[in-house]
Amino acid sequence: MKKKTEKQVRRDDVRPEYDFSKRSGVRGKYTQRYRQGTNLVLLSPDVAEHFPDERSVNKALRTLIQSAKAPLRRTR
Repeated sequence: MKKKTEKQVRRDDVRPEYDFSKRSGVRGKYTQRYRQGTNLVLLSPDVAEHFPDERSVNKALRTLIQSAKAPLRRTR
């Protein structure tokens, strides 16, 4: 364990290479997109290797949804 010989000096100063005098940002640039919403889902690598693109994922999920909605057939 190291002993603390000096107190750490907290500096509120920003490094000189960060120049905030040129404010070129646009306020609310992505507000409309945010309001529309997104539905991103991260697939696990083992699952993602079975789907080449987003269309195949959507097709598989739609098939799963339809099969879950279908009534179960009872056999005697």
